[in-house]
Formats: sequence, structure tokens, C-alpha cells
Amino acid sequence: MDQESPQTYCDYVANLDNNNLHKIYHDEQYGFPIKDDNELFGRLILEINQAGLSWTTILKKQNNFRKAYSGFKIKKIAEYDDNAIKQLLDNSGIIRNKLKVNAAIYNAQQILSIQKEFGSFRLWLENNQFRELDDWVNLFKKTFKFTGKEITKEFLISSGILKGAHTKDCPIFYKISS
Repeated sequence: MDQESPQTYCDYVANLDNNNLHKIYHDEQYGFPIKDDNELFGRLILEINQAGLSWTTILKKQNNFRKAYSGFKIKKIAEYDDNAIKQLLDNSGIIRNKLKVNAAIYNAQQILSIQKEFGSFRLWLENNQFRELDDWVNLFKKTFKFTGKEITKEFLISSGILKGAHTKDCPIFYKISS
């Protein structure tokens, strides 16, 4: 008898061991609202770096990313120079892709501008929360680098901006909703 492949992330993690990286991420991070701008930016860095790779790879390297990217401090990353870029590209603990590294720096600079105008990255996202996905994608493509449809969608869902991270029969759905 063939077993159906999971249709949702909730289905995917349902039978995983509690110390599985995906299960931990699902139960403790995925879809949970992120209020802190640095943490939101960190999630965007992770989503961008996942492009073309498995999410397992990113989850395994999550702590390395935090350390390599100055704890996801937007102001610090916005000031990265050629030496900092070289250090990132030499760091085997993260994804060493020059386009993704340069995107992180550019995006940090963009977020500083957003913070200046809106008060915070989170407020900018909230001010745009009633957009359709295609409008979000266009906004992200206009504002940031390396943010296509899938990256934008996953960033917005994983950070709690857009609904849909968990199915209604998932216990985490109620944990986030309350």
C-alpha cells in the first residue's frame, strides 16, 4: 500500500521525533509572529539562503548563520565591507554564495531606510498586510534583492505575517492563534 505524501508542513512533521530539526522548527518557530526587526531580518536571510537548497540544510546551519551575520543585527550587516564579505564567503558553516551575501547587505541597508520612514521593519510589514501574495512579491522585488515569489511567500508565512503556516487541526495552530 502506498503512503500518501504529506500535503502540508504539519503533515510532514506529524510523525517525526520531537528532537527532529523540522519538528522543532514547526513547533517553536514556523508561523510564530516575530516582533523584533533583527529576528525578522534573520528569517529573511535564512529564507534567501534556502533558495536552491533543502530547508534541512538551513536548519542545520541556523546557528552558524546567526553567528556569521552578527546576530542578525541589521545596522552591523548594513555596514559590512569587503573584509566582512570575504569572511562570509570563507565560512564553511553557512551558504557561501556571493549573490546571497551581497543581498543580505543590500537588504539590511534597505531595512534601515524602512525603519527610518516607518519606525520599524515590522510596522512596514504590518502596513502592507492586506496585500495579495502577488502584490507582496512585487513589493519585495522592488525593495529587496534575491526575493522571488517562493522566498517572499515563505518569509511572510514563517514569520506570521501571512496566515497558512499550520492547518486548523494542528495543535500549533491554536498555540499561535491564542
